[in-house]
Amino acid sequence: MMLRALLAVLGASAIAAGPPPRVERLAAEPAGTTALPMRVVGRAEAAEQGMIRRQWPGTYVETRFRGRVALFRVGAGEVSLRVTVDEGAPIALVRPVPGLYRVGPLAPGAHVLRVQAISESQAGPTVFGGFRAAAGTRALPAAIPARQIEFVGDSHTVGYGVRSTKTACSTQEVWDTTDTARGLPGLLGERYHADYRVNAISGRGVVRNYDGYPSDTLPAAYPFTLFDKARRAADAGWHPQVIVVALGTNDFSTALHAGERWKTRAALHEDFERSYARFLSKLRSRNPHALIVVWATPIAQGEVIAEARATVARLMQAGERRIAFVAVDGLGFGGCNGHPDLADDARIAGAVAAQIDALRGVWNAGMSR
Repeated sequence: MMLRALLAVLGASAIAAGPPPRVERLAAEPAGTTALPMRVVGRAEAAEQGMIRRQWPGTYVETRFRGRVALFRVGAGEVSLRVTVDEGAPIALVRPVPGLYRVGPLAPGAHVLRVQAISESQAGPTVFGGFRAAAGTRALPAAIPARQIEFVGDSHTVGYGVRSTKTACSTQEVWDTTDTARGLPGLLGERYHADYRVNAISGRGVVRNYDGYPSDTLPAAYPFTLFDKARRAADAGWHPQVIVVALGTNDFSTALHAGERWKTRAALHEDFERSYARFLSKLRSRNPHALIVVWATPIAQGEVIAEARATVARLMQAGERRIAFVAVDGLGFGGCNGHPDLADDARIAGAVAAQIDALRGVWNAGMSR
């Protein structure tokens, strides 16, 4: 009897929940819609008609409401989005065309709708046009987590090709399988019920980009809202208790070329360590109470790990105490173009989380400031 009753309850719950919501593009905006409030996590600037413009990966926008249907507008720019309602299964929109999108039908009650950029937009910023709902929908105050984690890095932080099951990928396959939310940032954000922000660009290093590519390094791009460097990021309200940093892959994974400013590998090492330490010190000055966790993988014959570890040692010798180094080995690099795959990112997340948990007091210390 008890089992039969339990099955009946579960069946009733499943019926009440109904089918999962759909996301569909509308030809025109329905009459009588009203704006819903929008919470933005990640760097963004105001755009025309109440829209926002963003470029760093992982940016997400949320709204909380009571109702059966919600709308959101996608503006110009190439991006892949991940749409989630409450704790439901995500719905992927790979390079959606601009327009108004409907999410529903939803079960009666309160909901949190999140739309997240899970791809890169190195070619240019993208625009998000906010949320709307049918008349009668009730806007609810946002539920804001107490914890914040910042991620700084390159493609290994972006989640480049992380969902791929093969290493040789076309450009379209990279678009299809890159997923910041399924990579390290999303895993740790979910683990700690934290808001997270991602300041990472594939191919960028500390002093040298991949194969000597002539563009801004990550520290040069970091202070700005967009990659054009027209406006410095204000970062109001952003006070992460933990900053997770992984750089160096692109500095060392290719050989030096004639004409580059480093004549020897030793000269590159010295420049890297000095510049990386300076960048980490700037992160510290912006976030005086945060724990900084630097992690690295054993690529480039261990050069990346050795140089990242040496940089952290420099800072500790200079008196820095709220910093830790994590070397992560045993990775398969089964993602696109030899990048970490889902299993690898789970391993990285576990290693970084173990270090954070070992210093768990940082959460309370950081939140009390």
